[in-house]
Amino acid sequence: MTLDPITLEIIHNALRSVTDETFIALMKSAYSTNIKERRDHSTGFIDVQGRLVVMSDASLPVHLGSLLGVTATLLGKYPLHELYDGDIFVANDPHTAGGTHLPDVTMVMPVFAHGHLLGFAGNIAHHADIGGMTPGSLAGGMTEIYQEGLRIPLVKLFRQGELQQDLLDLLLLNVRVPDERRGDYFAQVAACRLGARRMVEIADMYRVDMLEAAFEAIIDRTQQRMRDAVNAIPDGIYTFEDQLDDDGQGTYDIPIRVRIDVQGDRIRLDFSGTSPQVPGNLNTGLNATQSAACYAIKALLDPEIPNNQGVLNVIEVFVPEGSLINCRFPGAVAQRATTCQRIVDVVLGALTSALPEASVGAANGANTTAVFSGVDPKTQQSYVYLETLGGGFGGRATKDGKDAVQVHITNTSNLPVEAIEMEYPLLVEGYGVVEDSGGAGTFRGGAGLRRVVRPMGHACTFNGAGERFRHQPWGIFGGEPGRTGRYLLSDEAGREQRLDDKPMGVAVTPEQMVVIETPGSGGYGPAAKRCPDLIREDLQSGKFTPAFIERHYGVQLTD
Repeated sequence: MTLDPITLEIIHNALRSVTDETFIALMKSAYSTNIKERRDHSTGFIDVQGRLVVMSDASLPVHLGSLLGVTATLLGKYPLHELYDGDIFVANDPHTAGGTHLPDVTMVMPVFAHGHLLGFAGNIAHHADIGGMTPGSLAGGMTEIYQEGLRIPLVKLFRQGELQQDLLDLLLLNVRVPDERRGDYFAQVAACRLGARRMVEIADMYRVDMLEAAFEAIIDRTQQRMRDAVNAIPDGIYTFEDQLDDDGQGTYDIPIRVRIDVQGDRIRLDFSGTSPQVPGNLNTGLNATQSAACYAIKALLDPEIPNNQGVLNVIEVFVPEGSLINCRFPGAVAQRATTCQRIVDVVLGALTSALPEASVGAANGANTTAVFSGVDPKTQQSYVYLETLGGGFGGRATKDGKDAVQVHITNTSNLPVEAIEMEYPLLVEGYGVVEDSGGAGTFRGGAGLRRVVRPMGHACTFNGAGERFRHQPWGIFGGEPGRTGRYLLSDEAGREQRLDDKPMGVAVTPEQMVVIETPGSGGYGPAAKRCPDLIREDLQSGKFTPAFIERHYGVQLTD
């Protein structure tokens, strides 16, 4: 069936509205701050061939791999005739079920319209704890998947609408703060069911065969648009290399290398030469690597291209098995988002010369992790406060980078101070940008973020995982690098102790504060060409000191 362009566009927008509505429903139904406030979740719809058709606009690019991976696992395990209305599948394991790391739990529900399997309503939510050896399940000291939390293979949580209570009991027994986890699980269930209902309503308006034709057309036109965008890159071979600081287990300066081959509308990314997988938990699976690589190409060429299977069909990604970014079992992968940020950096770095107007200085290149856990002295209940904090976004061809934001593959928000202090027995004593952390340039890099947190009336435990704490985020076309990040333990006398870059099990008393400073980002173009008005604005903003401005721009200014 061939659809006219107007009908196709109407159907496409209807499908997108379903994923947007389910995204909001999951957010508003969730219990944890990580989902209801930071919006660390995604929703989408996948067809019966396992192809992503639509994804909500607010979804995280890194979640693309899990949605597709878990659905592919489902289709490989169950014949279509063994799927029933009301079934809901759950999975998270990266080695057996198509996930990317254990805290991201995926749920997929088959959608039946008029007795016909139309596709799958799916969602992913990052749970603030999934068990394992450390609260928050993200600390840098883990060396194998078994330590990182509860591994969920692809299983049916609901069978024809009936909850498998024994399975839910098992899931909740193996996590901290089980009431919160239960609430988040059922928020995901509600989002699946809402998505299924809305898809049936669309099928009632447009016949099933018309919708299936629309799925095909949506993917095809996305694929063609992506090929047209690739065709705009000058033919050639482009290479780049960057390094992760360390894996928390004694492996330092871990290289990620890419070779990008562009011929007409064909593009191939070859990551041969990247480090072998490491003992620490910076490894990633192929699904996550593909998500990051495809995001980077799409962001450079045409950010408005819909996020669906058409993008994946155009961009060929090769990664040797057993490498850092295509690891083997039982590789630890909890910090895979940080490695994906660096994958984005190397792809952007490789194409800087080919696409100078679209390029940016290196962003903060990390998902700086902070996890506080303990027992609330008022309620005597355990709590886990998890956040991955943003940092600087790099300088651009026509404007400065952005300060203190999540970048690239994670577009979650910074958790508001009010939400932290209302939900947890913690006091936020400082929240702002890190002075002098954005790299100088014609257009400067964005600044990193500082958060200072103190436990109230009790001692707590702090776990973290930082990157770009040793290697600075680089600038481009003569722009200066940004400042690195750090963790500090401070006391009321003002004494500061530098913590490990990937600290685990740090005891924090009520007289102490944890200081988290995230990396800045690189500048764009020579600092000597920066507009004097922008230099004065830098000083007046308080984000840069007079000493920084004199050192990098060669001018002396006063307020």
